[in-house]
This record gives sequence, structure tokens and C-alpha cells, in this order.
Amino acid sequence: MVNLRIHHRTTYRYRQPVSFGTHRLLLRPRESRNVRLISSDLTVTPYAILVWAYDVPGNAVATATFAEPASTLVIDSVARVELSAVAYPVFDIATSAASFPFRYSDDEWTDLGSLAVCQYPDEDARLRSWARGFVAGNPTDTLSLLKDLNAGVTGWIGYETREDEGTQSPSQTLMLGRGSCRDLAMLFVEAVRSLGLGARIVSGYLYDPAQTLAGSTGAGSTHAWAEVYLPGAGWITFDPTNRSLGGANLIPVAVGRDIHQVMPVIGSFSGPADALQDMSVEVSVSL
Repeated sequence: MVNLRIHHRTTYRYRQPVSFGTHRLLLRPRESRNVRLISSDLTVTPYAILVWAYDVPGNAVATATFAEPASTLVIDSVARVELSAVAYPVFDIATSAASFPFRYSDDEWTDLGSLAVCQYPDEDARLRSWARGFVAGNPTDTLSLLKDLNAGVTGWIGYETREDEGTQSPSQTLMLGRGSCRDLAMLFVEAVRSLGLGARIVSGYLYDPAQTLAGSTGAGSTHAWAEVYLPGAGWITFDPTNRSLGGANLIPVAVGRDIHQVMPVIGSFSGPADALQDMSVEVSVSL
């Protein structure tokens, strides 16, 4: 068990004062059996009215509404969490789902809905064919299959830090052979869905005190990974960027069907097209 402080500051600088549209902020850590939220403080400069609500997957969303123009926008989040996930988890997967292929119950199929359906075009079924290549037999052990697929992502795809906004499609990632953590996570999620399983994307923070993991800057950074639903065990965490299983070093903030739904900051401004001078993100995860 470890007590962590997460500081996430996003700063936008403009060449002149601009008017801000509504901003959607996903910065409050998501509580679970392994993550206890001790405190969370969100401040926005210039002053904004913050309205909190939970979205469909249960993420805490702050909607910021601004009254005055400004030439700088700072979104500052400080949270403390208690992380108790173990390094080597054991999953109590239901007997019915221990071997792949298996069938979800009718209720599970209904509730998983779009989380079990591919969200991106799969030209020439390339993604599905790639995912099927990890299926060792019929039947095969479900967890072993998912572990192999999780490890196989970085076996095929090289990790790169990519500052560009947006996410590559899984087909693009396969074609290019490289991608950021969000690209690798989305590839894994879509590959799992192509096999008929329910999966979702997760955004949050990576705690890396040894500074040995891919996707980290210093002891902590923003990160993206995946969860797969298996009956009995529930949602199981997979981080394809680091070939890891379980959430021992991961602090989730938001879950969703697609990566665009879990971005930390989404908003707009009114002003000249070249008004934005620069944007910076500073993240620290520390004891």
C-alpha cells in the first residue's frame, strides 16, 4: 500500500485575450477496490464555474464555464490517493470463461454493449487476423491468450512518445509499426474486441519511482492502458505498453469506449486561428 500525491497542471498561453468555450475536465482519480481517493482539488485560472457530474461509465466529470476572456488558461489538479493493488494479482475467473472461446451471459452481453464491438474499420480483416494469431488452440486458456496478446503488442509495435493530438487507428498502428501508449492501448482493446470479448480504454497516471517503465517521465506521468471483462474476475487491467498485468503502478481517472472519451482536458476558445502560442502539461506522481 502506498500513499501518492498527483499534481497535474495544464497551461495554455495565447498571443492575445481569447474567450473560452465550455471545458470538460477528467482529472479526479477513479476510486475502486485498489484505489482510495483521499483528497482532490481542482482550480482553474481565470475563474470558472465548475459543475460536477458522473458520466455513463461513472467517471467524475467537471464542466468549466468561463465568464471573462484571458491570455492564459491554467487547469491545476492536486489529488492524494492510496494505492493498494498488488504486483502479482490472482484472478478468480469463472469456470465458464476459463477457456476461450466462451459466451457471456445474456445480461453481460447487453450491459457490455459497444464495449464488445470494434469501433474502427478493419481493412481486409488485418486486425482480426493479427489477433487470431495469438490463439494457441481451440479451446485455449483465456487468461494466457490475453497475456500473450498484451505482450505481443510491443513485440510487433515499437513504443514512441508522440505529442500530436489524437490517436492512430489500430490499423494505422499495425501498418506503421509504432505508436504512443494510447495507440498501443487502443490497438489492444480493438484486438480483444475482434475476438468477441468486452474491453475498454483507461486513462490515468503511471507511478514509476524506478523510472524504468515505458511511457513515464520522471517518477510519474499521464498514461493509457486497457481493461478486459472476464466473468468471475470482472475488469482485469492490462498495460500493453509495459507488457504488465494488474494495476500495481496505475492510478485510473477515466474509462470509456474510445480514447477520445477519456482525454483529461477537452475545450475550445474563440479568437484568431493562430491565437494559441503554446501549451504545456506538467505531471508529477510522488510519495
